[in-house]
Amino acid sequence: MAGELVLLVDDEPSIVSLCRMYLEREGFRVQSVGDGVAALEAVQKAHPALMVLDVMLPGLDGFEVCKQIRSRNEALPILMLTARDEDYDKILGLELGADDYMTKPFNPRELVARVKAILRRTRNQSSEDSSLIRAGNLVIDPARFEVHVGDRLIPLRTQEFEVLHVLARHAGRVLTREQLLEKAWGFDFYGQTRTVDVHVAQLRRKLAGSGVTIETVTGVGYKLVG
Repeated sequence: MAGELVLLVDDEPSIVSLCRMYLEREGFRVQSVGDGVAALEAVQKAHPALMVLDVMLPGLDGFEVCKQIRSRNEALPILMLTARDEDYDKILGLELGADDYMTKPFNPRELVARVKAILRRTRNQSSEDSSLIRAGNLVIDPARFEVHVGDRLIPLRTQEFEVLHVLARHAGRVLTREQLLEKAWGFDFYGQTRTVDVHVAQLRRKLAGSGVTIETVTGVGYKLVG
């Protein structure tokens, strides 16, 4: 993980400077840009391991940057920053394809922890999770980071894959939203449970017609049923 490139996209020099200091202290390389157009160009040219993306940017805002990256089927992990502690901004960012979000002001140590957690998930280095998992006609291949329904490949983003993987490993068992956050996001409960709800809704759409369902257990959480 050390030496990997993190792209910081923010037009506030003080935030860029603070994030850069903490990330470089942990061994990451950091490139920064201050607007949405430059962010899209940097993704194409520099191929970063992860992007920290502010919502409020001159020109293209962070939502549009995220949308354009995902429209290219780019698997680049995106950690979104928003200045407003409102569900709308967070949910929109997640629905457009962000892997996680943080609200300003934030603790830079938490930023580093989240960056590390996202990259760990992306690398999927756990050997115990490398075997195929089957549920009905659903096949999850952690080694290839692929999900198939019959002969059909289901395109999933990194965090969608992780949520499905966790549910499938505990198929038939109810997991609380807090448990899913800990197991699928890779760190203690920093986020909000609405994050889980958004990813489950996205998975349900993509798995429609597969014969596998993610059921809501009211007041508890979710379970995968095949």
